[in-house]
Amino acid sequence: MKIASYNVNGVNGRLAILLRWLEDAQPDVVTLQELKAPDERFPAAALAEIGYEALWHGQKSWNGVAILSRVGSIHETRRGLPGDPDPAQSRYLEAAVNGVLVAALYLPNGNPRPGPKFDYKLAWFDRLIDHAATLMASGAPVVLAGDFNVMPTERDVYKPERWQDDALFAPEVRARYAALLAQGWTDSLRHLHPDETIYTFWDYFRNAFARNAGLRIDHLLLSPSLAPRLVAAGVDRDVRGWEKTSDHAPTWIELAEPGGDGDPLV
Repeated sequence: MKIASYNVNGVNGRLAILLRWLEDAQPDVVTLQELKAPDERFPAAALAEIGYEALWHGQKSWNGVAILSRVGSIHETRRGLPGDPDPAQSRYLEAAVNGVLVAALYLPNGNPRPGPKFDYKLAWFDRLIDHAATLMASGAPVVLAGDFNVMPTERDVYKPERWQDDALFAPEVRARYAALLAQGWTDSLRHLHPDETIYTFWDYFRNAFARNAGLRIDHLLLSPSLAPRLVAAGVDRDVRGWEKTSDHAPTWIELAEPGGDGDPLV
């Protein structure tokens, strides 16, 4: 089972890119972020034409998350975080798909720091940590997938010294990501590639992609009941090089079937 996360940076403006990638990569389940479209403008029909059912939580001009599946129905379990400090922002969607609970999330950017946007980022992260603890306690197979807007370590950012004042690399934000992992979540990409330089985002400016001046801010976190099934993880870096593409690249994992060789505990 292949699960991917992709910040599309405008689902309608980059629909051709999204459809091309889906047909090339054939992920089974996908979480999308930054739809930048109200619910009525989500391109469900175009996705259905290539075999993907969709569930979405849109917002005009900003934010927005979705879950796609080509391996069965999507059963919504939650829309928005409990106690969300600003429920008008569409940043969290959760559903059961093919035996896995999938959470699509788009954590606030938080810049400028300090300020109200940074305060909102910390408050939202706190709500995510609280809800993640509830999911963890359930024992369910869960993946938290999306744009977390945090580089967890210096290995996850090109020239970290330049990011010391940025909300994506702030000590308070990195500490919250560490607290999330401390609940027992597995950072899939880093778990399988502990020492590699891997990025998921490259700015449009200063020739960042060609220089590989990137950030790793898109993550797929697995609960303990799901982590033993992890067999592969990567980034479709080439998609970032396509014309008129998003500034993010799709990030993905592959899970063995329950009871398979990649699932020794089941």
